[in-house]
Amino acid sequence: MKIHILLLIPLGLLTTLNSKAQDNEQKFGIQFSGYVKNDFFYDSRQTVSAREGHFLLWPAAESPDQNNQDIHANSGFNILAIQSRLKGTITGPDALGAKTSAVIEGDFFGQQNDNINLFRLRHAMIKFTWPNTELITGQYWNPLFVTGCFPGTVSFNTGTPLQSFARNPQVRVTQTLGNFHLIGALLSQRDYMSRGASGPSPEYLRNSGTPDAHFQVHYNQTNADSKTGVLAGAGIAYKSIVPRLYNEVNGGVPPIQPVKYKVDEKVQGLTAIAFSKISLESVTIKIQARYGENIADVLSISGFAVKDVINSTTGALSYTPLTSTTLWGEVHTNGKQWQAGVFGGFMKNNGTKEGMSDPDNAVYGLGTNIESLLRISPRVSFVSNNFKLAAEIEYTSAAYGSDYDVNYEPASTNTVSNTRVLLSTIYSF
Repeated sequence: MKIHILLLIPLGLLTTLNSKAQDNEQKFGIQFSGYVKNDFFYDSRQTVSAREGHFLLWPAAESPDQNNQDIHANSGFNILAIQSRLKGTITGPDALGAKTSAVIEGDFFGQQNDNINLFRLRHAMIKFTWPNTELITGQYWNPLFVTGCFPGTVSFNTGTPLQSFARNPQVRVTQTLGNFHLIGALLSQRDYMSRGASGPSPEYLRNSGTPDAHFQVHYNQTNADSKTGVLAGAGIAYKSIVPRLYNEVNGGVPPIQPVKYKVDEKVQGLTAIAFSKISLESVTIKIQARYGENIADVLSISGFAVKDVINSTTGALSYTPLTSTTLWGEVHTNGKQWQAGVFGGFMKNNGTKEGMSDPDNAVYGLGTNIESLLRISPRVSFVSNNFKLAAEIEYTSAAYGSDYDVNYEPASTNTVSNTRVLLSTIYSF
């Protein structure tokens, strides 16, 4: 009898633990999704890109050799599967009166060519959802990348540099008022950074003591019966960075220990966007306009320049942001099996916001010598259950300048172009 009782005790414990586990399963859970993607691409010219050519920005400028032959006028190809990703969507019990969830997602893109193929963090965020309010904390898309209205290109660049592209650690609040959504966010920088004398770095924004601030208004109306919808919105962002904390000057002659002076320098910039998406049963139309100041951190042709020396003793400087305007649009079909679309856009480098004291002053940023950029990319895809086969031709031309005035607007331009032929196989799960 004692043996039977002893046997019943662990069985009872197992039954209790199993019951608790079933209760927990109702409160906690994780669902995995993602895809395996392989890209085959050919370029008619050398390009400015990331990850062994996978993330294409624009064609490389002419680089003449001793015989005036363009070194960059050479084709190239690659086959890569590094975009493949894994996403975990986590659900849990309510907290603070809100529905809670979380997302963690990674891929094998790496942070640079040296660690390509290694697993990297894409998204890691917690979401609290009340009836009319949503709070997100963690790493997620920069608000300038509007998740409801972005190019659906086959290329992983998603229309960059015409489309803003960045993921940032942030705190974001969305307030719903009927069909309107008010969005406010404060961001830091991690993988996508501002650029300065020390190269790309998140320290410029960190040292400002001021987060990258965003505010947007979205209007969203859908009709499930007619399978139609309208999304429209506009937003503004303010960013202030500190290019450096001190200036180092020569100690004199004969050589003396260099002298450091603390400086108070900032680069401030405003960015504005407006967008619209019209969804019909068979076709979707998207359009977006952007004005940007010092937005190299979202992989745009942008940056800032030294405006003037404001203190001859300390060497303190004033700065002015580079400005640009961009317009892109897209049309694509909504077929379940066959889909076709075309993306196109144009970007204009407007030079510095204010004139520089000398056109030879230092300029920092990304693609600052490009006066304008044009892209058009038609695509077609075939879908069979979880498998997708997609093809795209991406034509990009960039007008490089060689002369600059006090507004650093590139002149005496020379246009080069690249045609990328891209074939992708995608298996989603």
